Amino acid sequence: MTGLVYLGALAVSLGGLAVLDRRFRLAFWADWRRAALTVGLGVVGFLLWDVAGLVLGIFARGESPWMTGLLLAPDLPVEEAVFLTLLCYNALLVWRGAERVLAARRARAEGDA
Repeated sequence: MTGLVYLGALAVSLGGLAVLDRRFRLAFWADWRRAALTVGLGVVGFLLWDVAGLVLGIFARGESPWMTGLLLAPDLPVEEAVFLTLLCYNALLVWRGAERVLAARRARAEGDA
């Protein structure tokens, strides 16, 4: 049962990001195709980086009772792909949110001038 704790925490975190995304229509609720492409490309890029690091011996998988033990490839746990999805989705939401805040500031500054 403890083997699902980390994966569950990642899933809950992704759910929280989705709630924020829906509330503010930042990524998937604004343009799901572009958001899916952006997150997907980010995850693939990071997974390729992980595989290169594993092949070169830079990265290694540690054992943990909090992980499922399911592997996508030798030494590449399924939790890594979910974590990278969380990372890329979070970065996209921060970027889109920052764009919106900066645009509002610019509009307010132009209105004051």
